[in-house]
Amino acid sequence: MPASDLTLLIDAAHKAGAVARSFVGGDLGVEYKDHDNSPVTKADLTVNETLAQHLRAARPGYGWLSEESADDEARQQAGRVFIVDPIDGTRSFIEGSRAWAHALAVVEQGRVTAAVVYLPMMDKLYTAAEGAGARLNGKPIRVGQRQDVTNAEVLAVKHSLDPQFWPGGVPDLRRAHRPSLAYRLSLVAEGRFDAMFTFRPSWEWDIAAGALILSEAGARVTNKRGAALRFNNPIPQNDGVLAANPVIHAGLLDRLI
Repeated sequence: MPASDLTLLIDAAHKAGAVARSFVGGDLGVEYKDHDNSPVTKADLTVNETLAQHLRAARPGYGWLSEESADDEARQQAGRVFIVDPIDGTRSFIEGSRAWAHALAVVEQGRVTAAVVYLPMMDKLYTAAEGAGARLNGKPIRVGQRQDVTNAEVLAVKHSLDPQFWPGGVPDLRRAHRPSLAYRLSLVAEGRFDAMFTFRPSWEWDIAAGALILSEAGARVTNKRGAALRFNNPIPQNDGVLAANPVIHAGLLDRLI
């Protein structure tokens, strides 16, 4: 990874935040995507254009994968790839909440090497570079050290606690939720929650940045079956996400498989 990739992502995230904030309180031009009826706004598209121009001009040899861009198969042949979600938590953005984020990552040979999750309305900048630790607003962060799964505080949608997902029995957990998946990952990295999980196929742009931030904060991060996450896949998804410190991760995984 070029030493300046993380610096580039941080600069791009700040530019994205300024663009997104300019739409707050204005006409968002909300439309709904045909394939899944999820919302997209003028802010999503403008931020996407801003990020593409800034990042691709700086690294013309990198591939590009974004929620708001048509997928280009050429990314699979690129040595390094930008994976971005211009606004993660678009519904939250539309509702006027602050819990939305810009998620930016660089991926090399399937692994994330630099990552930023930025919440401009909260002034929270999560960053990580491979082998260099994770930070929040420049200060090191570590995953929580809880050792007991019972009563662990987790971030998950309510449906994720249905018995169908837990052949070993639904654990006794304290559940909370945040609309941005990238923010959920980052909150666990910060140690404010003990674990997060989602069992739906997870788009890479939602999880790539947060996965590295969590890993560099000391968490174990896998798919829902305990396999390593890989990125820049032909179909850009992973089979869910399970993240926690190694002890809690093992305790949850034992009930899932």
